[in-house]
Amino acid sequence: MSRATALFITACALTRTTELATHRLGARFFLPRLFVDRFAVLGGIDPAVFTDQLDGCRSFRDEDWAGHWTSIAETHLAAADEALSRLGGPSVEQLFHGAPGELSAALAPAAEVFADRSPAVLARHLAGSTVERDAATAVDNLVKAITYLFAASWPGWSPARLRAYTRSRRLFEVLLFALAQGVAVEKLAIPVDGGDTVHAYAVFPEGTARVPTVLVSNGLEGTVQEVLLPSLAHRPSGLGLVVMEMPGTYSYTRPLSGESENVYRAVIDHLEAHPRVAADRIGMLGVSFGAYWSTRMAAVDRRLRAVVSNGALLHHSFQASATVGMPEIMLWTLAKTTGARHDLGLGRKLKALSLRGRYSHITVPLLVINGDNDTLVSTQDSIDLADAAPRGELVLYPDDDHCAMGHYTEWRALAMSWLTTHLAP
Repeated sequence: MSRATALFITACALTRTTELATHRLGARFFLPRLFVDRFAVLGGIDPAVFTDQLDGCRSFRDEDWAGHWTSIAETHLAAADEALSRLGGPSVEQLFHGAPGELSAALAPAAEVFADRSPAVLARHLAGSTVERDAATAVDNLVKAITYLFAASWPGWSPARLRAYTRSRRLFEVLLFALAQGVAVEKLAIPVDGGDTVHAYAVFPEGTARVPTVLVSNGLEGTVQEVLLPSLAHRPSGLGLVVMEMPGTYSYTRPLSGESENVYRAVIDHLEAHPRVAADRIGMLGVSFGAYWSTRMAAVDRRLRAVVSNGALLHHSFQASATVGMPEIMLWTLAKTTGARHDLGLGRKLKALSLRGRYSHITVPLLVINGDNDTLVSTQDSIDLADAAPRGELVLYPDDDHCAMGHYTEWRALAMSWLTTHLAP
């Protein structure tokens, strides 16, 4: 992003004219380049196709934005419905509202497509028997619908977006329990102080043994399905994963603050007592704003034995200068998430989150990941953290942006291998 573009986006944010400019320039102008990558990777969507669809969106207003992406999701739901009908399985409507007991059997021939979104896997199943082809068509279109409904819900906090979030998460949950193979899946509801409940999903190896387990938390506007779906294909066989969304987002009622540390502590308490978790081998992986929390918890909770922080916002990213070039929709989301009522209040709340003085408190192995050209937050935060943490390691992917989305497969494999090594008995 050029300096002139960043200043223009900031000027639109300050004057509340982003919506007017979006009618002319399109939504893509105001979004970071990784926006396309994250949804394309999740849904197995051609990035060029998703870019064209994004170019067709000319408003961030709730009904307009959510309606644009929901209409695309509906085309994939219709295609899935036709394939399910040919297979004699439940309808899409039943997936949203019923208990589709026949779904596992109907989609079993292409269950691999759910976890592995690579084009080669889909093509192989589409070239199979009629039944296998229909199953692959149904699974692929259902995952694409989950993805487009997630896009419709981005970045949360408004009525139409939250309705799309509920549908995306419901559809994902149905498919997760129906199609996850070789693992035991569990839905967790963990009450925390203040009346909120953490709704998380756990994936363990089959059996009853206690295993090393990694708590995964994503960022400001990420969802469980965005993190867990790709993890099914990249999770080492002996590792448990528990995936939660960041406090202050989507399904939570209380705003994000320093006290949200207690939410993560309550989840770690729950994991420590879980019959499938090896309590002395708990790790944490955070992505984007979730990496703030993996870093913070590594500094304050000695039960974590190894931590990965990818794309962390830690200090520089919370300064006023870091918001230059940040679109109004993201500033609005930050304000909603933190409970800030105005720009000055948001600035104070973000500065209060700085972790600069805590890096040296992290005594466990810490893997810090990012792209070397993060256009959303400050890469310097990642560099400073790895330098100051006694056992910090830094991996910056060249010519890549926030959270190294252009090297998603590489960093994901590295993180899982690294955690497996450091959480071994």
